[in-house]
Amino acid sequence: MPAPLLFVLSGLTQYLGAAIAVGLFDVLPPAVVAWLRLAVAAVVLVLWRRPWRSRGLWTRRAVLTTVLFGVVLGLMNVAFYVAIDHLPLGTAVALEFVGPVAVAAVTGHGWRDRVAIGVAALGVVLLAGVTLGSGAVPGGDAVVGLVAIGVSAACWAGYIVLGRRVATAESGGVTGLSVAMTAGALVLAPFFVRDAAPVVVDPRLALLVVGVAVLSSVVPYALEQVVLRRVRPATFAVLLALLPATAAVVGAVVLQQVPHPAELVGLVLVSGAIALTATDRTAADEAPPPA
Repeated sequence: MPAPLLFVLSGLTQYLGAAIAVGLFDVLPPAVVAWLRLAVAAVVLVLWRRPWRSRGLWTRRAVLTTVLFGVVLGLMNVAFYVAIDHLPLGTAVALEFVGPVAVAAVTGHGWRDRVAIGVAALGVVLLAGVTLGSGAVPGGDAVVGLVAIGVSAACWAGYIVLGRRVATAESGGVTGLSVAMTAGALVLAPFFVRDAAPVVVDPRLALLVVGVAVLSSVVPYALEQVVLRRVRPATFAVLLALLPATAAVVGAVVLQQVPHPAELVGLVLVSGAIALTATDRTAADEAPPPA
């Protein structure tokens, strides 16, 4: 299967899981759903990868980096789920891309990176303006959504820096990810585990949570590992531009969140900014998307 098709499949499963998660927000707080997604995905990945067999993972430096990476990843997921409780899915995903675009603009050296941050800023203004003007999703608070997605974007920027260190380690990739997710789930557990109690006594709810974890974390990461083995890092960065459009499609089809014309322009601008930042850089400057 061609790499772009695999990437589209990854994006569709990722945001289909997010769409299912939105349906759980009437039963569980969004942040709790995000933590459960992280915890269940961690269990699945640990059972699959068996990280205790990887000696390189357990040096002091590697453990510290992996734990910090997991906490950032967990906070990013929590903030993103809070955001999509208040913002349309496609808008939230596009705004979240400010994080990686900003990193590219700060660390980049070419004209593409400088132009990209301006294009992205214009797209964000359009997206934020429409969201504030339209009252976000029914029952949502646009200001809360924008603050949450800002936190998520900042965490994504941190993910790129820390994720490169984990991915380039001797035992990196999915094995390092399994340890990071476990660490993030454990660190955040005191804040969310009490409110997660309904999942224990409701088999249907538990099954939906497992579905969200598999669709939004396990399957996309596995597919992205395949893509990363097939294409150059710069090509992978170009493929990132597919994600806001994929999220908008899932939001429109599953959640009936039909984009406003100005939102469509904003989505195109943010996606274009991502494509502009996809210059021929070394693998050290790029990392796969997290959510």
